[in-house]
Amino acid sequence: MPALDERQIARWIRAVAADYGFTVGNISYIFCSDERELEVNREFLGHDYYTDVITFDYSTASTLSGDIFISLDTVRSNAEQVGEPYEKELRRIIIHGVLHLTGQGDKTPETKAEMTRKEERALAMF
Repeated sequence: MPALDERQIARWIRAVAADYGFTVGNISYIFCSDERELEVNREFLGHDYYTDVITFDYSTASTLSGDIFISLDTVRSNAEQVGEPYEKELRRIIIHGVLHLTGQGDKTPETKAEMTRKEERALAMF
């Protein structure tokens, strides 16, 4: 389990959500291994590949809610690959899931670039 200041993270998530016009309802983070993330990806999304985050959105028009599965194995390897501290990469993936709840996609090169810009903006708010 990563060492997180839950209150600080919660305040940050609320601030980012508010920046997009949302309040925060119930957001659950499930920290897991690559293998568990792959099982979830296969079972619920029909995808047969590893990923760092899977977001299940239960939001309403103005309140963000959802389950966010985060592979700590992939977060750690991503941090090593990009030369970032593990904690910063973990925050990036946490907020990535929140941004999905706000409606941000990342399936095309354009939306991926926009997601990255929004992640950077959110990380600056931390």
